[in-house]
Amino acid sequence: MARRRAMSAADRAAAGRQLRDSVLEMPELQMAGTVAAYVSVGTEPDTLGLIFALWKRGSYVLLPVLQADRDLDWASYEGPDSLAAGPRGLMEPTEPRRGVTAITSADLIIVPALAVDRAGRRLGRGGGSYDRALARVGTAIQTVALLYEGELLSEVPAGPHDQTVRTAVIAGQGISRLR
Repeated sequence: MARRRAMSAADRAAAGRQLRDSVLEMPELQMAGTVAAYVSVGTEPDTLGLIFALWKRGSYVLLPVLQADRDLDWASYEGPDSLAAGPRGLMEPTEPRRGVTAITSADLIIVPALAVDRAGRRLGRGGGSYDRALARVGTAIQTVALLYEGELLSEVPAGPHDQTVRTAVIAGQGISRLR
């Protein structure tokens, strides 16, 4: 997290554009009708450009809505005006909520991560929100973590509840298949 904070806003923005372009080139995305994504916060790689590009190309985009118990509900993204400030500095969709199981309709899921290892174990912020959400999805669904350079590691700490991802997209390096 300290390394992310040390990055300039311009470098984070450039990384966000690189990640957007790499994700948009994924063959799995070309066939995906529904994509679950997230609105970046703080020093996370910027996802607003990616979300907008997905929506403009006709994908049905689901975004998370953080519930009081830290589980994730989901609602559709209907353009930049469909986002509003939520808890913990998050931007959330204002459309009707679809329920915690709406993520199961996604053909591709983009998740935040602080780091990922080569086995697909994802290091998040410790709340377990995405682990609960990913536990609802089948293993055949493409799950993608967005990372800055240096965040794909040989190993990250993981517990039995931690869910894995199948792909890491790394700014400046592109797509890395895991497991």
